[in-house]
Amino acid sequence: MGFPEGFLWGGATAANQCEGGYDEAGRGLANVDVMPHGPERLRVAAGLRKMLSFESGFHYPAKVAIDMYHRYRHDIALFGEMGFKTYRLSIAWTRIFPNGDEEEPNEEGLAFYEKLFVECHRHGIEPLVTITHFDCPIHLIRKYGGWRSRQLIDFYKRLVSVLFERYRGLVRYWLTFNEINMILQLPFMGAGLVFDESENKLEAEARSIHNELVASAWATRIAHEVDSKNLVGCMIAAGSYYPYSCHPEDVRAAQVESQANYFFTDVQARGSYPAFAVKRLERDGIDVGMTDEDHQILAENTADFVSFSYYASRCAAGPDSDAMRIPGDFFGEVRNPYLKRSEWGWAIDPLGLRITLNDLYDRYQKPLFIVENGLGAKDRIEADGSILDDYRIDYLRQHIQAMRDAIDQDGVDLMGYTTWAPIDLISASTGEMSKRYGFIYVDRDDDGEGTLARSRKKSFEWYKRVIATNGEDLS
Repeated sequence: MGFPEGFLWGGATAANQCEGGYDEAGRGLANVDVMPHGPERLRVAAGLRKMLSFESGFHYPAKVAIDMYHRYRHDIALFGEMGFKTYRLSIAWTRIFPNGDEEEPNEEGLAFYEKLFVECHRHGIEPLVTITHFDCPIHLIRKYGGWRSRQLIDFYKRLVSVLFERYRGLVRYWLTFNEINMILQLPFMGAGLVFDESENKLEAEARSIHNELVASAWATRIAHEVDSKNLVGCMIAAGSYYPYSCHPEDVRAAQVESQANYFFTDVQARGSYPAFAVKRLERDGIDVGMTDEDHQILAENTADFVSFSYYASRCAAGPDSDAMRIPGDFFGEVRNPYLKRSEWGWAIDPLGLRITLNDLYDRYQKPLFIVENGLGAKDRIEADGSILDDYRIDYLRQHIQAMRDAIDQDGVDLMGYTTWAPIDLISASTGEMSKRYGFIYVDRDDDGEGTLARSRKKSFEWYKRVIATNGEDLS
């Protein structure tokens, strides 16, 4: 059978990793702007170092990124050349509301995205828009403490109302929060949280999570009220957890990790807090501020589809296991001895994508959408200017085959697939440019030097052929 007719092939980016133009046309400052390249980046992202403005001695890659703000027409034309059916991108909140709490939006910011969406349609590309991709206005962090405050729900409702009204007819597919579960690992990047030493970190995270979940449900309701054709998805960083061994402690560790990961989608796709989460909040003595209205909004406005990123499966072990822990890993996982790893230490597991697809579809019985999948690698430019990224082709080929097996053999309902990323951009985790994902090479290095010129890699023509044959030709 293969991929269904109308399958949405494409690629995915984020405003803060590609746009640049951080201070143009009235745009305000966001948390993602002040995350530097280098070792301090993750300390800032984890809320362990307060950085709410630019400091001397650091390179801030989001200031320019790959300058898509000025080059989007050329880049979208390249996506059109590949035959994209959809392009996932994000809105920079501070382009629309520079401080986040204004009564009226910034017209220049609204006009920019309108032109971008029109350009997508000119090339036959359906926009898939992430409303919040890790960004939070600095003003909302300074004045309200980020997503700790319930007031951000109202500011978010105002933002989405403006977006849905302005782009009615231009955008049909929406995602509320990118990788919402990453609040647990990167709370500054996920929710604008910076912690005081005396603060109850767990409670601040739990309240922020709750506020985002409620805001997401409100967005779904408003989207459907504005236009019944709107489809709104939730989105997590996914990857099924394997137990390190069949020891019951390892199996239980994997189960607990999976519950924590799926909690977010449980709420967004099912409409209520799962029992294990309620019990954990009770044990920790945490009150998230749930109201009767919150209960109702969550229950009545579940996601239309479930989207996720997949880069690798994960492995968990009990506290007494001799498994090798991975230093600095976001998810605290242990090394799976059966899997090869990328240059950045990420496990490569195509079958794990099929397993993850089945786990998600069995759990939610809603259409799925893979909105990030790709291989970060160092590309080498040959003497003739070509880039022979066969390793990227091989990675994507295996994962697309796993998708096809999940559809054909397992009956998974999969809407589409957008690779991360169709064009080289700055890494969210490290701020590097050398961690390249794209089919399109961008001449820029980790220090922000380069012409920003674009060139096609070998994978460009390969993915073009994959799309043209609806996934039949993976050679």
